[in-house]
Amino acid sequence: MHFHYALVDDLISREEFERRVEEKMQECGDLIDDVTAAMLVLGELDRQHVKISGLSGRSTLFSFFGKVITVTPPKEFTRQDGGKGWVAHLILADETGQVRAVLWDEKAGAAAEIETGEVLEVIGKPAGKLKNDITVLALRKSPCIIECGMSVHPQLAPPERKDIRIRILHLEDPKTITRRDGSTAELIEGCGTDGTAVTRLMTWLPEIFDDILPDTTVFIRGALVKARNWGVEFVIDEKSEVTPDDTCISFSFSTLDTVKNEGDWSVEGSISSLQPVRAFSSRDGRTGHVRNIVLSDGTANLRAVLWGDRALVPLVRGDYLTIYNAQLRQGRSGEPELHVGNGGFVVVTPRGLEEEVEMEGTVIATREGTFLDDGKVRYLVNGTLPHGHEFRVRGIRSGERITISTSEELEKDAVKVRSLLSHLTGAG
Repeated sequence: MHFHYALVDDLISREEFERRVEEKMQECGDLIDDVTAAMLVLGELDRQHVKISGLSGRSTLFSFFGKVITVTPPKEFTRQDGGKGWVAHLILADETGQVRAVLWDEKAGAAAEIETGEVLEVIGKPAGKLKNDITVLALRKSPCIIECGMSVHPQLAPPERKDIRIRILHLEDPKTITRRDGSTAELIEGCGTDGTAVTRLMTWLPEIFDDILPDTTVFIRGALVKARNWGVEFVIDEKSEVTPDDTCISFSFSTLDTVKNEGDWSVEGSISSLQPVRAFSSRDGRTGHVRNIVLSDGTANLRAVLWGDRALVPLVRGDYLTIYNAQLRQGRSGEPELHVGNGGFVVVTPRGLEEEVEMEGTVIATREGTFLDDGKVRYLVNGTLPHGHEFRVRGIRSGERITISTSEELEKDAVKVRSLLSHLTGAG
């Protein structure tokens, strides 16, 4: 009874919980035991047990039954403050999926008494940002029977190292990431192909690509291979080695009229239409972003849906895009559409007529990018000019974007600025 009360100790007192359990047993004529009665009370309080497939997105405590697929023995580690800790891992499964359960410190010692094939009843919570991990708060063995396979899902299997020869297709600029402990690190993402498929690359060692250019072939020794929802990802770390290679690896984009079957695609095309970025709340309470565009390459028009950081790439109508590793899915109306998420990349490629321009206007910063607006037209500009300020810029215009060479802030016309900002409220 103490075990199950931990799920509702924020809702009712222990005395009240025990009273309800006793009441439930009496209602059933003492035909159920206290464990069954406790679970019935949990259900009435909306804290019932869930299937593993239902753990994703939960932000509070939860309980479930899981069959032990693998057990990783306790391992000692050093904390940031110099103290020692222990951690162990379990892979648990039911008929709906698998999850990695993390046991810390004194709970890690329980792993030594757990065997594969056993069924555990677990109380846990999400383990930070790790989608497939949960932190175990309490567990106990259960007589419950679960029928499921005993093979570890690829996404939960420990990564293996592999030597690969790959043509670099694209490398993002280094991105500064703040870790949970407050420290920062530089991340580089990109993609490449071995001639058969496009795969995502990432490294926390940006200097490893200092002398590597796109469209060159490299040999990567000891890359970590990780299975993701979008496919395979290669992680290059301090144990990896990257060297130039003379091997020629072919690659070509698919034309939009050939994009018909579900799978991964890399395409090029111009933006014929686009919608503003929309924000939404995910099941775990985080804010996400999505944007819908239509691509055209002369053979067909195709809708594309950009997710997360890909939705925040500054775009304007007429931009020529290179999209790597997009997934083809069926839209709500049954029409095909490309989805670009964490496993894909969106690259703006300058094309078309370019001309030198000089323009004055007010800076309008939006989720879609930073624009310069003179009251009649507006252009997407590079850089981070301050919102609401007036500037005179010189640069190269291509379509609806300007690459600034020089900029000069102008004295504000308060009436003009207020009028323009009011006119553009909600525009993007």
